[in-house]
Amino acid sequence: MSQPSRHRLSRGTMITAGVLLGLPIVALLWVPLYARKDPELWGFPFFYWYQMAWVIVCGFCTAGAFHVIERDRRRGNR
Repeated sequence: MSQPSRHRLSRGTMITAGVLLGLPIVALLWVPLYARKDPELWGFPFFYWYQMAWVIVCGFCTAGAFHVIERDRRRGNR
């Protein structure tokens, strides 16, 4: 099995990946932003559907960070 080559990520890549990974953390730790009942969606209070929506958004943010890092690694291996 070959080991992946070591490549130092560019500063822009690290910042972009950090923002993408930090966005869901900040959005969910800032409880006063979503600690309310209205607006409801299909009978669910805002408090619950806001958090569930972030499950999906978090997946996209993680995938985005992965792709940004992989793109930088491919460029560094040339």
